Amino acid sequence: MDLLALADFVLVARHGGFGKAARAARRPKATLSRRVADLEAALDLRLFERGRRDLKLTEEGRALFERAGALLTELEETAAVIASGSERVRGRLQISAPLLFAQMSMGRLAAEFTRRYPEVRLEVTADDRAVDMIEEGYDLVIRVDPAADEALVGRPFLHDRLVIVAAIDKRLDGGPVAAVVRGGDGAQEWTLTTSETTMKLAVDPVLRLSSLVMIRDAVRAGAGAARLPLSLVSRDIANGRLVHWGDVPGSDVALWALYPSRRLLNARVSAFLDLLRQSFPQAAPEELAAYLDA
Repeated sequence: MDLLALADFVLVARHGGFGKAARAARRPKATLSRRVADLEAALDLRLFERGRRDLKLTEEGRALFERAGALLTELEETAAVIASGSERVRGRLQISAPLLFAQMSMGRLAAEFTRRYPEVRLEVTADDRAVDMIEEGYDLVIRVDPAADEALVGRPFLHDRLVIVAAIDKRLDGGPVAAVVRGGDGAQEWTLTTSETTMKLAVDPVLRLSSLVMIRDAVRAGAGAARLPLSLVSRDIANGRLVHWGDVPGSDVALWALYPSRRLLNARVSAFLDLLRQSFPQAAPEELAAYLDA
């Protein structure tokens, strides 16, 4: 296989077209088109569907791009390290993280990472959307209980669970519970477990808010009870600001760090994974909670 043609294919796929790739690389568009055509002929595969105005990867083209793109990037980085005679971690690192985790901890994690590796340019995006790592150029994504994906590998680094909490003046009296819920949550009852029993609570959603931090603040202000991650409220429970009524059964979740390939793992990704392991050695919600008041 012609590695130069493969590199040109990756360049075109990454930029989404021959014109954009040619402008970015300052190379003739015709040369890139010919190289990609030669690669398709050599593989006997169509890698792009060519429309009148757009260019889309075929299924085979996407598979090749996902594998070859990561490998070529690692080869370039390895060559740069060898040429410089240095093993320092450097370059650009793009991470996508869920909103709540980002709000609670990514500021401090990012600052520590930058202190350790000043030659890395770190960019973190807070987004609950399931981003496409390859298409959107992320090196690492953090997700809550992600669906299986053959293109990604990863590991859980933190665990959490939902608990039901309320302000200290709220009591369970057998009637419907005034509830602060998220978005379109249409639950009419909650299941609550304690060390002694399991019970059903009828709920009356008196307030709907779009973020867990907003819900936590409303519960603190006495608006009602809520189901919230233990990491977000454990400090409030410990200092008596909120009352822990019980746990939500079956609500255990794990935060995963995901990346495209085990082979030639990006040195920057590896360094950030090490930071996550060191920051949450027990993978416990209380460790995440510590970031709120530190």
